[in-house]
Amino acid sequence: MSRLLLNCDIGESFGNWTMGLDAEVMPFIDCANVACGFHAGDPSIMRKTVSLALKHGVQVGAHPAYQDLQGFGRRSMAYTPQEIQDLLHYQIGALDGICRAQGGRVSYVKPHGAMYNDMMANPAQLRAVIQAVAAYGDLPLMLLATRDNSAAQALGDEYGVILWFEAFADRAYDNKGHLVSRQLPGAVHHDSDTIVQQALTISRGEPLTASDGSALVLQANTLCVHGDNASSVAAVQRIREALKPI
Repeated sequence: MSRLLLNCDIGESFGNWTMGLDAEVMPFIDCANVACGFHAGDPSIMRKTVSLALKHGVQVGAHPAYQDLQGFGRRSMAYTPQEIQDLLHYQIGALDGICRAQGGRVSYVKPHGAMYNDMMANPAQLRAVIQAVAAYGDLPLMLLATRDNSAAQALGDEYGVILWFEAFADRAYDNKGHLVSRQLPGAVHHDSDTIVQQALTISRGEPLTASDGSALVLQANTLCVHGDNASSVAAVQRIREALKPI
């Protein structure tokens, strides 16, 4: 990839309840992580979101989660490795069917919320996720870029799964390159100048400052941005413009 791809969690409305500014952010991103109905989204929302992504030439990614609508997929849940694979296949397949009905296809997989965090903390769960993606077909897996990506890369290589390492423009990191818990102060950046500057720092391969003050360099292929309010959409637009020459 010649520059960082911008990805965004999207399609997270449900029924008559609306979340995010999908139409506003879609023109500025490369990859849409579409909720598959377990933490957010429903069949109609999925169809509308896929249609919007295809209209703008944006890659559609499956954004599967634990079956936890009430908790927005942010609560850890006890699943066996086989159950994790079943959850992934069910959700990827549902979104892929909606994509194919509109002349598109699912292009990659990015787990959501607690599933994403748990797989980064638990090698057995990461293996289960990678196995599921490998069994489904030729899809890349998006996962967290950390201080050392080598263990995850070795698992990807073992199963022949391409890994897209992801960094975040609006999140603080600990010294291992893991995201600081949302329960802690300063975990999420809200100032647009700070968000844009962190995006540029990551894109240049320059060090961030981790929560303990140490220097942290992230080797990433893609940058997660958010479009849940007008100021965040404006920040995404600024990031897109700033990354053009890179």
